[in-house]
Amino acid sequence: MKEYRLIVEEDTDNERIDRFVCDALADLSRSYIQKLIESGDLTVNGRSTKQSYKVRKGDVITVITDTVIPDILPEDISLDILYEDDDLLVVNKPTGMVVHPAPGHYSGTLVNAVMYHCCGNLSGINGVMRPGIVHRIDKDTSGSLIICKNDRAHECIASQIENHTIAREYRAIVTGTLEGEGVIDRPIGRSANDRKKMCVTPSGKRAVTHYEALRDLGRFTLIKCRLETGRTHQIRVHMASINHPVAGDCVYGNGMKTPVETFGQALHAYLIGFTHPSTGEYIEITAPLPDYFENFIKICEK
Repeated sequence: MKEYRLIVEEDTDNERIDRFVCDALADLSRSYIQKLIESGDLTVNGRSTKQSYKVRKGDVITVITDTVIPDILPEDISLDILYEDDDLLVVNKPTGMVVHPAPGHYSGTLVNAVMYHCCGNLSGINGVMRPGIVHRIDKDTSGSLIICKNDRAHECIASQIENHTIAREYRAIVTGTLEGEGVIDRPIGRSANDRKKMCVTPSGKRAVTHYEALRDLGRFTLIKCRLETGRTHQIRVHMASINHPVAGDCVYGNGMKTPVETFGQALHAYLIGFTHPSTGEYIEITAPLPDYFENFIKICEK
């Protein structure tokens, strides 16, 4: 018998509890989770619940199950560590690395790497599949990511994310010529036709992206983006919505050929700023642009 504890963050507000837990504990089927709800082995804030319950920010979900979720093992994988202390570390995640394990993909993830580096000393709030993970970026997005070593640090950083007090600045190369700066304030929700995709929709959650053109690259533009909110695929969806999709994005892009291999969307989490959970000091960490990003810019400027 195992017990798992999950805390709901803002990005999953208004989602049915069975779907939320199914996504969080990927080895448990939705039908099995529904049985746990009926039997009282899945509780919210210490109380039994219903399958139709919509999770809310800050909910603490406890799951007791006899089903064995595969052990996630530490792996000696090189990490580009930008900052580290007793509470947390900030890593520069490479393009192509998955953040946390999922069915059929239990090795080679960032979680496997940080478990080895931290000798298992990571926050346990998001369960065995996501130890230390307080936020994430897409597999094909590179850049800065905070990993929490204890629950106190996790709760502090999660609170800052929920209250939009963490600074998150990205670099992106988008298709077409984009000038000046602007704000995209368009709600984002899941696509009705494809649950894996997001879209701008009136029924979605408010999403705000601030962008500024940094460099004209001919058929492309280098921009910086500051997130006011943190919706799934937010920059990718927002830039596509104004007809300037991120270069190399095979999901939301326009298929424009790029001068170098982008290994997915040309999007990099350049800067992250937060208040340290122990010292109260504000810290900003920047992650250098990956080589392909630099090469993309150089080739376009020739």
